[in-house]
Amino acid sequence: MAFNSLPFLVFFTIFFFIYWKLKQKVRIQNFFLLLGSYLFYAWADWRFLSLLVASSLLNYYVGIYVEKAKSLSEKKWTLIAGLILSIGVLFFFKYYNFFTHSFVTLFVFFDIDISPTALNIIAPLGISFYTFRIISYLLDIYFNKIKATRDWLVFFNYVSFFPAVISGPIDKSKTFIPLLIKEREFNFLQAADGSRQILWGLFKKMVIADNCALITNDIYSNFHIVPASTLWIAALLYTIQIYADFSGYSDMAIGVSKLLGFNITRNFDYPLFSQNIAEFWRKWHISLTSWLTEYVFTPLNIAFRDYNKMGLIAAVLINFTIIGIWHGANWTYILFGFLHGCYFIPLILNDTMNKKKKIAKDRMLPSLKEFRNVAGTFILVTLTFILFRSATVSEAAIYLKRMFSISILTFPVLTTGKLNLIITLFFISIMIVTEWLQRNKEHGLQIEHIKAKGIRILIYYLLIFTIVLCSANEANQFIYFQF
Repeated sequence: MAFNSLPFLVFFTIFFFIYWKLKQKVRIQNFFLLLGSYLFYAWADWRFLSLLVASSLLNYYVGIYVEKAKSLSEKKWTLIAGLILSIGVLFFFKYYNFFTHSFVTLFVFFDIDISPTALNIIAPLGISFYTFRIISYLLDIYFNKIKATRDWLVFFNYVSFFPAVISGPIDKSKTFIPLLIKEREFNFLQAADGSRQILWGLFKKMVIADNCALITNDIYSNFHIVPASTLWIAALLYTIQIYADFSGYSDMAIGVSKLLGFNITRNFDYPLFSQNIAEFWRKWHISLTSWLTEYVFTPLNIAFRDYNKMGLIAAVLINFTIIGIWHGANWTYILFGFLHGCYFIPLILNDTMNKKKKIAKDRMLPSLKEFRNVAGTFILVTLTFILFRSATVSEAAIYLKRMFSISILTFPVLTTGKLNLIITLFFISIMIVTEWLQRNKEHGLQIEHIKAKGIRILIYYLLIFTIVLCSANEANQFIYFQF
């Protein structure tokens, strides 16, 4: 039941009106919210609903026992037990076969023959996202940042909140749980802004991401026979595709949450306008990077502080390797994360990693230097997204090698048609120009500052018309559903 599907429209319309009928009774409203979340998750993959419920139940009690522990040692070991269980479940479903295969390959290299049991394991939808929610909850209790909630409805909703359970954002317990406890009043301005954000997310997903996918999927399927000029088109478009797809989902998730009275974590802050890789990761998948910054990078940085810049480099490399592993059980993701960590090394050595400079401040257009920095960062990110998109490291290596061959001077070959590419580029330019003009706003369609109501309504209708008329013939699943 994806946000851009008819079943979700029907589901949410019914859910929305009943939900706000219960607004004076928070506990009943939370109970209905939980039922809606479980129905939403079961529609996506009913086989793993029991795992979601079991994880919620187990960690509800672990949180209470961490807080009630009579000694620091007891508190620590209760936390460790909870983390091992949560991470163990994630490891089993998502990484068991990957590590089994990797160990077999390693032993074969040393002429040792082993035959471990391979299991036909399917990773539950959203397991990486809701596991990180649970981990942050347990850690926040351990470090006395929050109290363990005794209201099981609140905790179960925190874990399974349906707008974010499958693909985030990853809200931390200390910011989201208070929203579940207090009474929620329907706010028309908030709901209107949420509706606009949903519309902008639909445009990015259905008009841009899905049309880019028609081109990139075809080229990646034939990357070994098409010229380098065509490979560059696919690589550049895939960066736009994954941004429009994932930020589009996040816009819809945040918009749906606003309609329900929740302001959840912002996940993107126009990363295509980043001037270096550090800025890119402050603006890309914000909820994941901020989560890892708080719970992984900062403790590592403190532990390695005696090693000065070398310690900082080590902390960054470990942090970004974990980002890669989080994305999936494949060496392509691990190398993707590690390379992004390597990109930070020049910034660390030059003491510019934490320097923030707003692009085109008080100006309409960026300076030549700013434009050069943005273009360079975009190319750097594009090259590593080839790893992200490829099935294997060797496939990515071949793709990259062919990209820099002499055939880059030949005319691109597109089986999907030149007209489709031109139309897609036209809509990409609309998205980029809009987001550039709106770069100080939360999302591209936050246009309440336009006083003329007729112009705002015209923009909404034009977007709806474009979505209906220009969506790709083949709907593609959201890319981050696989994580």
